[in-house]
Amino acid sequence: MSSMRLHATGPVHPDEAWDRYLHPARWSDWSPQIRGVDTDAVRIDPGVTGRVLGPLGVSAPFVVDAVDDAAREWLWSVDIGVGTMQLMHWVRSGPEGGTTTGLRVSGPFPLVVGYVPLAAAALQRLVRR
Repeated sequence: MSSMRLHATGPVHPDEAWDRYLHPARWSDWSPQIRGVDTDAVRIDPGVTGRVLGPLGVSAPFVVDAVDDAAREWLWSVDIGVGTMQLMHWVRSGPEGGTTTGLRVSGPFPLVVGYVPLAAAALQRLVRR
């Protein structure tokens, strides 16, 4: 089991960044590795399940493990087939009214290392207008 942390800071207001996380229909707007999300949920809450749709027709089931609206933090697990990754996201106020967001990704070493460049790009897009 391996774990890595990433951060990004940008001009988007924290409320907007948090809203982009809360609504699965918005994930593909800022996360280039997500082409769509198949879920009945309009918003993430503990127990929400679905599938993230990736490039080349790849999809992976997920479950939302925890959501803390007051702290603007959420945790979800994604089954990649050869292992499960857990992703803990958070949003904080950043400089000049912007946002700092972070991610701790945990799972089998090859999955974590392979996912980090994609996650870094997604976090940068999350905090940009």
